[in-house]
Amino acid sequence: MGRMDMNRKKTSRALKIILILAISAVIFLNCPVVHAQPSIPLPRLEIETAQSPEDVIDSLEILGILTILALAPSILIMMTAFTRIIIVLAFVRNALGTQQIPPNQVLIGLALFLTFFVMSPVASQINQQAIQPYLDGKIEQDDAIDRAMTPIREFMLKQTRNKDLLLFFELSGQDQVETPEEIPTHILIPAFITSELKTAFQIGFLIYIPFIIIDMVVASTLMSMGMMMLPPVMISLPIKILLFILVDGWDLVIKNLVSGFR
Repeated sequence: MGRMDMNRKKTSRALKIILILAISAVIFLNCPVVHAQPSIPLPRLEIETAQSPEDVIDSLEILGILTILALAPSILIMMTAFTRIIIVLAFVRNALGTQQIPPNQVLIGLALFLTFFVMSPVASQINQQAIQPYLDGKIEQDDAIDRAMTPIREFMLKQTRNKDLLLFFELSGQDQVETPEEIPTHILIPAFITSELKTAFQIGFLIYIPFIIIDMVVASTLMSMGMMMLPPVMISLPIKILLFILVDGWDLVIKNLVSGFR
């Protein structure tokens, strides 16, 4: 009898719990749903048709500016002094054998600011000859582009070898021109990049020579002393860093890089 009473009590408790849950569900479903009002209003974008040809021209100018901004990294790398500078700085780090010191961010930042320093005369010429007259409405867009390309072409022509120009003339199948102004831009740019790569590797080879000599001297000294188990890098690395500091290596490298463009 006691067990039957216990079972009845458990059953009644279960029924009460089920009844309470059912009533709560009905009340919840009958409640109106309240949506929270967004705290930040969303902007509405409306596309309007052009009322005059000037509106279409303004839209095309904005599109052209966005296209130039998208191509800005390629222009910075391929048509300025950045390529030579970053390659030489990477050669310096590898010749020292310091692995990731200085870090890549430091080398890229230094290369960018050195590029701005080297290209500042070209940028000032572009501003005076093309940007300011175009903003003042004195010249058209096509004329502004031609005037802006003139200082850049002059800079690239000074750093480009004739051999590289002849190579790309042969690859393109075009006849050679008589004056530098007649060289097409699509031939000048790859010739300039090729010349910059050659110059950067030549400078890197000259940077490597003293550090290789230090490695050879340290390695032969350790072998003559019978220290076969001692890595030569452990001895040569501090010596190379000390030599680089004594000769003021960073100033020498940066001075030669900048003066090479003047």
